[in-house]
Amino acid sequence: MKIDDALKVNPGLATGNPETKAAKSGETPKTGQGSTEKVTLSSRSSELQSLETKTVAEDAYDINKVDAIKAAILDGQFKIDSGKVADGLINTVKDLLSNPKP
Repeated sequence: MKIDDALKVNPGLATGNPETKAAKSGETPKTGQGSTEKVTLSSRSSELQSLETKTVAEDAYDINKVDAIKAAILDGQFKIDSGKVADGLINTVKDLLSNPKP
């Protein structure tokens, strides 16, 4: 799955979506004066919010490692272990065949 596809399927993953942020923070939309609606969030919701905060704060990848790989590719020194690639592909196919989607 491409990252772009994941954002289309799960629009809440996209950053900058104010409706999603309001929903995550537990805010209720203001519908006018005298609104008495109340929203209560479970403890699991607060756990998920803290995990989201941690995930956003951490880097998704090691920039130094990426730069080292880029440099090795440019210098022609990057070696690919075709056996590992083949094993990974075979394992992926096995997983897909044993766990079909409904």
